[in-house]
Amino acid sequence: MTTKSSERPEDKGTEPGRSAVHREVDPDQAATGSVTSERKSRRVEKAAFDSEERYRLIADGATDPVWTLDMNMRPTHVSPSFALLLGYTVQEAMAKPMQEICTAASFQLARELLKEELSTESDEQRDPARSRTLDLELIRKNGSLVPVEVKCTLLRDTQGRVEILAIGRDISERKQALEGAKQSTERLLTAMEHAIQAMTIVVEMRDPHTAGHQQQVTQLACAIANEIGLSKEQISGLRLAALIHDIGKVRVPAEILMNPDGLSEPEFMMIKAHPRLGYEILRTIDFPWPVAQIVLQHHERMNGSGYPSGLSGEDIVMEARILGVADVVHAMASHRPYRAALGINKALAEISQNKGVLYDSRVADACLTLFRDKKFKFEPHAQVGTSLDKIYHGALRG
Repeated sequence: MTTKSSERPEDKGTEPGRSAVHREVDPDQAATGSVTSERKSRRVEKAAFDSEERYRLIADGATDPVWTLDMNMRPTHVSPSFALLLGYTVQEAMAKPMQEICTAASFQLARELLKEELSTESDEQRDPARSRTLDLELIRKNGSLVPVEVKCTLLRDTQGRVEILAIGRDISERKQALEGAKQSTERLLTAMEHAIQAMTIVVEMRDPHTAGHQQQVTQLACAIANEIGLSKEQISGLRLAALIHDIGKVRVPAEILMNPDGLSEPEFMMIKAHPRLGYEILRTIDFPWPVAQIVLQHHERMNGSGYPSGLSGEDIVMEARILGVADVVHAMASHRPYRAALGINKALAEISQNKGVLYDSRVADACLTLFRDKKFKFEPHAQVGTSLDKIYHGALRG
């Protein structure tokens, strides 16, 4: 009988005494595997090199300045455009720490931003897409300054090392355009103020007994506004409105304005129309502030007893509430054709007694504080009289 061989197919060719798992590797196969592994390694290295080279070429080819910094704010890479912006070679720019490239104020701003970013962004909660933008002034090689808008991002590699990526943009032209617009606005506002002063002169020519009233009311109104914390913009609008708050009186007959015997009811009604008349004159002017509304409402009262519309409370703009108090104080403290001056003490007593009734409480308190605690005094008025004299003599010479 023939016995079946126990030799397994996979054991064929195996030397006696050696198992299949210990069989020798074919030299040709080993060489092929080594070559494949080496090729794969070279491909990985080439991909990494290509990736790094690609990003370097992108950064170096960008027209906007690009640079990276370590945590000591020293450059680790600068693009040619960055060096060109500052007038350095790339090697010179690489040797410059940020404190030598930035003005002191800009360097401090950059350090504070970096400190803030590092303290608020933990490894577990960091947002790799987050960036911060700030305006810096950089120092060129020739000592001149260039304003640059810089977008900063933290870069972290797989080992946790951190660098700062900064992408800048020269904003010199933008700054110049803004400065030009600012100067144009300032010239426009100056011209507008001169026009307002001319209107003031016209009012005081009609009623010389109240010469200086509008300007001195303006002094007090602006002081009150500053005391209660109004913004600079609001104070600017209030100032212009106060300077011409009685412009409507140009349409009131001069004999009524200067009547020493007191006013009849019809005459008083004519004078009471001056806020609305002033509004009609001013509403056609495109002021950047509610000047016409302030003039219209400066005789309104908190309880609705004022004129011309009987407004009350919050319906009266704050600037008009301030102007109303300043107007009352100066009017009572000053001489009028139909009565002698009542004095500043009676004027302040009027404001104190009717605080919260006729006059806004905050405004009244601020006014009382200015006079009683801060010793506010109206400045002497001479400017309008001088202007009137110049106009008069100029007209004669013409």
